[in-house]
Amino acid sequence: MHIDVCNGDADGLCAVVQWRLHDPRAARFITGLKRDIELLALVDASRGDQLLVCDLSMQRNMKPLMRLLEAGVQVRYFDHHKVDKIPDHPLLEAHVDVASGVCTSVLVDDHLGGRFRAWAAVGAFGDNLETVGDRLAASLGLSAEDCLRLKSLGESINYNAYGDRAEDVWIPPQHLYELLVRYPDPLAFLECEPVARELQARRDHDMQQALALHAYAQRSHARVYVFPDAAWSRRVSGSLANWLAQAHPQQAHAVITPTVAGDLLISVRSPRCAPTGAAEFCRRYGGDGRAAAAGIDHFPVDQLDALAADFLATPWADAPKTPCGCKGPE
Repeated sequence: MHIDVCNGDADGLCAVVQWRLHDPRAARFITGLKRDIELLALVDASRGDQLLVCDLSMQRNMKPLMRLLEAGVQVRYFDHHKVDKIPDHPLLEAHVDVASGVCTSVLVDDHLGGRFRAWAAVGAFGDNLETVGDRLAASLGLSAEDCLRLKSLGESINYNAYGDRAEDVWIPPQHLYELLVRYPDPLAFLECEPVARELQARRDHDMQQALALHAYAQRSHARVYVFPDAAWSRRVSGSLANWLAQAHPQQAHAVITPTVAGDLLISVRSPRCAPTGAAEFCRRYGGDGRAAAAGIDHFPVDQLDALAADFLATPWADAPKTPCGCKGPE
């Protein structure tokens, strides 16, 4: 039996799409929303089964990963999140790169020799790696217009993964994957599937509401935004965080969203011209992530003001800088 497991955002879905276009065989597919990370716990597999894992933190899935390996399951793992130590096991084939400017779709693209590179570009755009997406699209000789279409698609797929529950998103990521994987060329998907236009329209509508919000707190080098408790807020929080990072590359941003559980979800982007510190900040509060993009999944409402003050007091501008005007890594 073949089993594919991935995060339900653009990077995870586009990574598996590439692999299954390369190796088109029946496979059980397991995914979730953006914050559904520990998905290997859902995998029921036995000796001889083959498992593909894309865009899930190995660190957070280590226990079920070891369970599966010891049960005789062959595991191929593509990911770009921090892991303290990759297990040395004969049944594990790990492709893990935590460098900035890398996402899981790019790792799969490298492994497949660029065979379905347009989908890798979509995944990179969705993961807020605009420069990487531009480079991949340019290598295919795509026009500027088609490059923008891939960018919009990646951002729309990513937008669709954000929410606390299935009711928050427009189409479950599993159903969206079933549509995506039918098309070797994402431009054909855009032409043939109405869902592509629907996602873009819904994202645009939610972004208009988000952009009307004023900052909850700000200084010259950092801003904090707090969303209302609404489904549209949870859907668009990641899109706004990425938009802010691109629009104001010298500032750090925290986008804070109430959850259905009654606490807060924090999305942090370090300045794109100084893309470090996001994970370090979030780890102080039990979160994690990467240097340029990180988050805190559960944060107490009554500590919001203290976190906002700490965020604004963090010396983001002291980080080593890439040239201003850059389109740096996520």
